[in-house]
Amino acid sequence: MTENPYLPRRAKIESIKQETTGERIIKTFAVVIEDQAYRERFQHKPGQCAMLGINGVGESMISIASSPTNKEFLNFSVMKLGKVTSAIHELEAGDLITIRGPYGNNFPLDEWYQKNIITIGGGIGQAPLRSIIQYVLDKKGEFGGLDIIYGARTTADLCYREDHFQTEQSVFWQRRNVRVHLSIDVPEAGWDRFVGVVPDNLLRLKPSPENAIAITCGPPVMIKFVIKNLLALGFKDEQIYTTLENRMKCGIGKCGRCNVGSFYVCKDGPVFSYARLKNLPEKG
Repeated sequence: MTENPYLPRRAKIESIKQETTGERIIKTFAVVIEDQAYRERFQHKPGQCAMLGINGVGESMISIASSPTNKEFLNFSVMKLGKVTSAIHELEAGDLITIRGPYGNNFPLDEWYQKNIITIGGGIGQAPLRSIIQYVLDKKGEFGGLDIIYGARTTADLCYREDHFQTEQSVFWQRRNVRVHLSIDVPEAGWDRFVGVVPDNLLRLKPSPENAIAITCGPPVMIKFVIKNLLALGFKDEQIYTTLENRMKCGIGKCGRCNVGSFYVCKDGPVFSYARLKNLPEKG
């Protein structure tokens, strides 16, 4: 019998971490799928998503923020926005949610062997990038350098702030060519890093396009100018990757809610190279 693709499984919330305290509240939920057989089949890759839900409330597609190298649990960083995400934010460790997936394509990390990886994120857009960052750190011998460029409106809006600070200050990672470049949009007392928007920080840093892949996730306006600046720095279309965040309802390309032209973001995306993305029609 074919398995029902709409049938969710139960997952237990093991822990919850408050990531941000600004206007855009984000929490990271570490969850474990209860059904062992389904847990073993749930083999995600960086860039993929899963549908999280609460019975009687609804479901929401959320990026998987942990690397497949982490076998203990799945991480989901959820911003409190609508009915479902607000309900998820009310849950506590030990509570149950539903999960189905993984959905979508993934970042082709297998094709990036020994390349320099540059992630460029803004706000909650750092969540799908976190899966790449953790994967590259866990398999550092398979890649070249790693530059993490990340910014938010204020320090209160920075996601994974402690992790980034620790990596930034680690001599161990500095010796392995791992660098963190944090920024905020407006000045704050005690902030001694870059102040300004992420695309401007990118131009300031001027990463080399030689043997490099650049991946950007964040607000659409940020992505637009990051791509523009990457092209100005000499990156080719096929060296630039991003994600589309169209509203996804079914997750398997049946409902048509997330289509862009002939593509469905839930199964043909969410990951697109710029070489592919630039030929897609603008969303109406």
